[in-house]
Amino acid sequence: MTDILLKNIILDGRSVDIRIEAGRIAGIVPAGGPAIDASETMDCTGKVAVPGFINMHTHAAMSLMRGIGEDVVFADWLKRIWDIEAGIDHDFIYWGSRVAAIEMIRTGTTTFNDQYWSFPSTVQAVKEAGIRVATGYDVMDKDDPETAERQKEQCVERYEMYKAEAGDRHIFTMSFHAVYSVSEPMIVWTSEFAKKRDLPLHIHLCETRKEVDDCRVAHGGLTPVEYLDRLGVLDHNVIAGHTLWLTSNDIRILGERKVNCVHNVNSNAKLCSGYHFPYDELRDAGANVCLGTDGCASSNNLDMLEAMKTSALFQKAVRNDPKAMPLDELIAMATVNGARALRIDAGRIAEGCLADISIVDTNSTFFLSPGPFLANFIYSAHSDCIDSVIAGGRFVMKHRVVEGEEEVLREARKVLSQIHLR
Repeated sequence: MTDILLKNIILDGRSVDIRIEAGRIAGIVPAGGPAIDASETMDCTGKVAVPGFINMHTHAAMSLMRGIGEDVVFADWLKRIWDIEAGIDHDFIYWGSRVAAIEMIRTGTTTFNDQYWSFPSTVQAVKEAGIRVATGYDVMDKDDPETAERQKEQCVERYEMYKAEAGDRHIFTMSFHAVYSVSEPMIVWTSEFAKKRDLPLHIHLCETRKEVDDCRVAHGGLTPVEYLDRLGVLDHNVIAGHTLWLTSNDIRILGERKVNCVHNVNSNAKLCSGYHFPYDELRDAGANVCLGTDGCASSNNLDMLEAMKTSALFQKAVRNDPKAMPLDELIAMATVNGARALRIDAGRIAEGCLADISIVDTNSTFFLSPGPFLANFIYSAHSDCIDSVIAGGRFVMKHRVVEGEEEVLREARKVLSQIHLR
């Protein structure tokens, strides 16, 4: 028996019925065909199916840190974040991740690539929420040998503990923070650990001009990209957040190594890290360009629809070209490109793919225009047009209701009352 049947839903301009079984899309047939026996049927007349978004760079637990470092430069913001993180615990990360999961569900995200401390807390929270997370051990030794040795031991222990459980809801990754916060021996160790186990490696890269300038001083004129390439770090498994301050040689290297580069436009602009993201150049060089929101302490929300719109507007304005970042490439950055980076069968609504689907209600002023659906969805609508969300073959939001939301908000408020964030 079919688990879920979406009847009369619009997919690529056609009215179809979508069958979902065992977490995957089992069939897509023209609407109005023979009756299908299903455990749960939803009549989606007037609604459109879009793939669940894949947020490729964020820090979920920072959902409890919104507004704590406003109107300051990046260096001061980062110091403030690190001061706060010194005092957070499992409960903070768990409930912060639960809050983030609710926000992502409400805005159509079904998978996210996370980098944060105490990742088991995030994994627990996300599994309970019903969506999917790519996360794992995050290295940041700050050139302290004792910290490095402790983190190596913890990393091996946590990997052995979680590799058996990693699967549909948890993709195990490795992370190191950045070239300025991790020693060279630890960068190499982390990279080799990931390569030997064929794990994605998630990093911050070329986020600010200062990062690049400092790296040149410290490493004989090499940019962070050139430095990591010299160390043998860069390959198709690397997921590089930001990749903003790049030379033409950096872009060539990232393309040749097939690195997955993640644009985080709202965070970059808000912290004044930069705004001229070399999208066309990275794409043409062969890099896989994805989209992320960054954490809520810098981007202030996890809304991928907003990130798509802002990304396109910046590209068009900076390049003085209205054709920049066209709709089909924009939606790919937020869906199938992320799936390619994480090596999962998602980001598309097709038979055999993971059943990650957002159901968009078009009964509003935003969709009255006869223009292309994606134009109205990305440039006109807001994420509250997303009526229901299916992740991994089950509803995680139905008609704008997310189960357990009130409890999550209540417990998050308790956690916030116990920590000084201002």
